[in-house]
Amino acid sequence: MIARRALFLVNPKASRAETGLDAVIRTLIDGGVEPVRPLNDDVDTLIRRHAAAVECVIIGGGDGTLNRAAPALMETGLPLGILPLGTANDLARTLELPADPVAAAQVIVDGRLRSIDLGEVNGRPFFNVASLGMSVELAKSLDGDTKKRWGRFGYALAALRLVRRLERFSVEIRGDDGQVVRAKTIQVAVGNGRFYGGGMTIAEDAAPDDGRLDVYSIEVDHWLWLALMYPSFRAGRHGRWDEVNAFRCRSVEIRTRRPRDINTDGEVTTQTPARFRVLPKAVRVYTPPFSPPSPPAVAG
Repeated sequence: MIARRALFLVNPKASRAETGLDAVIRTLIDGGVEPVRPLNDDVDTLIRRHAAAVECVIIGGGDGTLNRAAPALMETGLPLGILPLGTANDLARTLELPADPVAAAQVIVDGRLRSIDLGEVNGRPFFNVASLGMSVELAKSLDGDTKKRWGRFGYALAALRLVRRLERFSVEIRGDDGQVVRAKTIQVAVGNGRFYGGGMTIAEDAAPDDGRLDVYSIEVDHWLWLALMYPSFRAGRHGRWDEVNAFRCRSVEIRTRRPRDINTDGEVTTQTPARFRVLPKAVRVYTPPFSPPSPPAVAG
């Protein structure tokens, strides 16, 4: 059997970077995947540098590490294998990958590929979500030590510290169908995948290969609304609230009175004004067999 040569990149700062890597490598080798482990460098640089010598890329880390690899993955066309070693692992959750790294390595060995979309904002690609407002402050307040110590609970702890000082801001959102939203909001999110923020759901029927972006704006004036809405955000049903503007599009433009930071997959990368679009079938990823999400229930 001819081995697949795989560029093997692990973020040493990932919250579970030391979890069972020897067993992961054994699983890959036994399954005919030869890991190539280069010297440490930026993941985007390494992928471009070794693209001609490998058949795929394996990345161990969280959503931020995967985000930084996205441009090179698009450029080279190399398939991606994911070892979910980060804190939230929202892309892995969206793709129904097992949380156990050894089981995730077996998915790569099995070799089943799925083409998925990427979102893009101001030329920067993202897998899960791009957002502005409260989520940016949350991303800035989460350091590596908090993530390693508390895991996904770190998101909840940081959010609790932030919600009591909500800041509303003026926003104009223009969808590609001519829809215009002008509002006072605390957060606007543009989702490409299904999960974000440690398990929140961007929309109950969202999928990473549906060719659409899911947009929402939270237009509340008191933090107690967020407590009431929390179960809806976990289930992706927040669009049913009158205080949430939600719609689906292929592209959208967002403007604010002054430039506001935007985070993409948990990393602050750009600012408003911002143009978003979906990049259909931009990356191929090794995944287990998957089931399309069920359509929302219709009352009646």
